[in-house]
Order: sequence, then C-alpha cells, then structure tokens
Amino acid sequence: MKLADVYRVIDDAYPKKLSDDYVAKYGARDNSGILVDVGEEIGGAVFSLDLSRGAIAAAKQAGANLIVTHHPAIFFPVKNLLAENALGRRLIDCIRAGIGVISMHLNLDCAPEGIDYFLAQGIGGKAERTCESVDGGGYGRVYEIEKTTLSGLKEKLRDVFCSERILVYGEEGPVRRVASFCGAGIDDAAVAYAKAGGADVIVSSDVKHNYIADILESGMKLIVLTHYASENYGFKKIYQGLCGKLGVPARYYEDKCLL
Repeated sequence: MKLADVYRVIDDAYPKKLSDDYVAKYGARDNSGILVDVGEEIGGAVFSLDLSRGAIAAAKQAGANLIVTHHPAIFFPVKNLLAENALGRRLIDCIRAGIGVISMHLNLDCAPEGIDYFLAQGIGGKAERTCESVDGGGYGRVYEIEKTTLSGLKEKLRDVFCSERILVYGEEGPVRRVASFCGAGIDDAAVAYAKAGGADVIVSSDVKHNYIADILESGMKLIVLTHYASENYGFKKIYQGLCGKLGVPARYYEDKCLL
C-alpha cells in the first residue's frame, strides 16, 4: 500500500477541503496533507499529535514507516534542512529512515466529529451549539454540562485529559454552560461567541493576557489546559476510529511530558 492510498482513507473521513476553506475565509495559515513521501510501500503507521523525536523513535521501534500528525510537521516554508536545527533534524531523520509524514490540522479541528468536537465531549457537553465556521464544519462550541463548580470542573478535566498543568481564572461558583475552543482558539470573536452563548466558563489553551482580562471582565471564568492536552484527547479518538480502516497496522504515541 502506498502512502497516497492511506492518505485517501484519511481525507475521505476528514477532508482537507475543510482546512482550505477555513484558510480562504479567515486568512489563516495551515499546511495539511502529505508532507513527506519517500515513495516506499507503507508497512505501518504511528499517530502522534506532533512530529516529535519520541514519535520518530516509536515508529522506528514498531517498524512503521508513516507518521500521521495533527500539527503540521512543516508549518512555514523551509529554506534549508540542517541537522543542527530541531525541525531539520526531525525531517532528515524521517527521510533517512524512509518514514513518510501526513499532517491533518485545521480539517481535524473543524470536522463535525473532529478535535474541537471531542474536546466538548470530554468536558461533558450536551446539546452543543457549534459555530459554523465553514461549510460542513465548525470551530468553537457552547453547551450545557451537568451542574458543577469551577473547582469541580477543573478536577474533571484533570482526570479526563490526564493533565496536571491546568490554570483557573475566576471566582469559585456554579458552572452549567461552557464554551470550548481546542488549541490556541481564543480571540475577540471567540470571547464574544462564548458570551453570546451564555457561557459561565471558557475552556481553551494558550490564552493571551488581554483575552484573560476580557473574559473575566465579561463575567465569565476561564480554564486553561495545555495545548497538547486540549487536542491529544480528540486526536486519539480520531485514531481509534481510523486505525482499522487504513489497511496497515497502526499505533498511537503520546508525548506525556506535554500533557
């Protein structure tokens, strides 16, 4: 089986068109698709949120010659490949080992049952309202959860997303409605969307100081997960749905130091 055959299975489930449409509509940056193809028959795949040193080592150990990531292994144009640089070293190592790379980024974020969807599910979302960012998909959700407190929600997220690195902003109090945005998803529009949806608390990651202040002054609370924790949960769910359809053995790798 060629790498393009594996990619076709993935793209059928999570079309790159969602990423292309999002980039065109919002002027965003992305680089999803086949990023490295050394032309070899694919004997196995490793799914990992990032093209990390650990993921490459796991692929070699498993005898797999394909790594499927969420975050683009190449995000900005590459002017050179130098072993002394972290990115260059990873790409050189993959090519030397005959390992191909597929990255699925914004298409997985925006898919109807993609990473943003699974973040809401992990939090306990019910009757969610999705921001229809692009035709056939959306990013950002507001929904009800079983009534709890801010500290109670923090403890649930710690358990579900297996993360100890959680920041909480706001006074203790009841929580019933949540807005969530996977990854670095907070901007002015996201804060406004959460407030209009009646959210008591926003859950996201990589939140800039000015947005933290705006969220609190808007009467909402904020829980900040690590970027990795906010997306690893959903990417693993996607792997579990795809692994039996790829036509090659597959396994999942976690960089636990980033949770």
